[in-house]
Amino acid sequence: MNDAVIKGAGYVLAHVPNLTYELGSTQVMERKKNPDSEYLKKLKRHLRNYEEALAYAPFQAYIGNITPDELSEIPRPWYEGEKIQPVREGRYGEIVPEDEFYAWMLLVDTFDLVWLEDAYLAELRPRLEKHPLIAPPDLKKLGNGKSRAEIEERVEAGGAQPLYLGDRLVGCVRRAHELDENLSAHVIAENMATKASAVLALRHLLAKSGTDPQTVDYIIEASEEAAGDMNQRGGGNLAKAIGEWAGCLAATGSDTRAFCAGPVHALVHAAALVKAGFYKNVVVVAGGAVAKLGMNGKDHVAKGMPLLEDVLGAFAILVAENDGQNPVLCSDSLGQHNIGSGSSPQAVMQALVAHPLERLGLKLSDVDKYSVEMQIPEMTEPAGAGDVPTANYKMIAALAVMRKEIERSQIPEFVVKHGMPGFAPTQGHIPSGVPFIGHARDLILTGKLQRTMIIGKGSLFLARMTNLFDGVSFLIEKNPGRSDVSGVGKDALKKLVADALRQVAANLAPAGE
Repeated sequence: MNDAVIKGAGYVLAHVPNLTYELGSTQVMERKKNPDSEYLKKLKRHLRNYEEALAYAPFQAYIGNITPDELSEIPRPWYEGEKIQPVREGRYGEIVPEDEFYAWMLLVDTFDLVWLEDAYLAELRPRLEKHPLIAPPDLKKLGNGKSRAEIEERVEAGGAQPLYLGDRLVGCVRRAHELDENLSAHVIAENMATKASAVLALRHLLAKSGTDPQTVDYIIEASEEAAGDMNQRGGGNLAKAIGEWAGCLAATGSDTRAFCAGPVHALVHAAALVKAGFYKNVVVVAGGAVAKLGMNGKDHVAKGMPLLEDVLGAFAILVAENDGQNPVLCSDSLGQHNIGSGSSPQAVMQALVAHPLERLGLKLSDVDKYSVEMQIPEMTEPAGAGDVPTANYKMIAALAVMRKEIERSQIPEFVVKHGMPGFAPTQGHIPSGVPFIGHARDLILTGKLQRTMIIGKGSLFLARMTNLFDGVSFLIEKNPGRSDVSGVGKDALKKLVADALRQVAANLAPAGE
């Protein structure tokens, strides 16, 4: 058994209501189409403050303070009142306030494109000094800021994206080229936010798993952002850019893109690299998608709700060589939606769930928990998309009925037992299978789960290049422990051989010697 293992996970949310208002694609398009929009006039009254975001139960599940099953016991609507203790830091990461997140954007900036006001930075510095993941070199890198006049001049000239906290202008993101749309201030701000949130998630992963950054060999970045210029749109490499600011100086890396399914594809790639022996420690990391902030905002506002899509999601997962303890990413369990699979919901679930389990001789009920598209239902229901995770679980249960594993009357029971409520923000790639991996690892290590299936799905037709759908899946299972010496390090192998030789010599020695 030398399959790769899941050795750690980090999850971060950045609460960014002002970025939601300024840069979310729904708001940007509305501003272009109708600058006097009633929606935009009402929107600011529906933006949550940081304390309200902290008290949102699904967010506490995302960073690991409660399990998804514990979330299911909290009555909905989760956004009404304080139904859970608001805690900033969780088992896997934290929820960062927007004023500090701007500082992280400045911190990871390499080309002097992010400017923050000097007075604002001075106010912020005492808090930043207390952050466990910010070291003295980071504080030095932040510098003293720019004058308000310099920032206002750049914004008024049209060459910079303003950064607000309420009505206060506290900074800007400058364009990196006068004519290249791929390096415009808007795109640079998007990519810098992706990079900053990913760096935060990676730093949390390394700190919480006790991993030396220098032992990371390879990084795969799996967000939905395209970093490049006019000659290579989306050329990357965000992976190395992120690793640079997390101290992973011995690593190389690359970006993987496949819309919402990208992170699960990246995890398969990571496991293959480790099992093949190319690398020992591979990190899969992804930052947030600014464009998807407030994606369903019109429907939230129309129904008198707070705008719930006000956070950037990020994650980092460490895939490592088998240590005989951590849960195994099973290489023989791969499910995939082939080009010829068909795009009906039933065909997708057959390809991703039924076929790999059938190949392994397992029933659908043998998987303790399925992690599907884990969008928070309160974010999608107002827009008419329904409860996405529950819809997926019902399709899996229907497959179990078709295969005569359960009765039709048992579908609700199957959904409760093998499913869970959605607890991830609608950030496209962020909800797709990956949010549960941290929880799954802990539950498997403590014996509460035997196996879980991670399912990533994507809509390739969004690029207008094909009508095809996409998806990939795999099982994470309890580690059976070592049954052979494959994957054992050289030093350990030498010791095993030396011990065996000593034992042979002892057996051959004449009696009395």
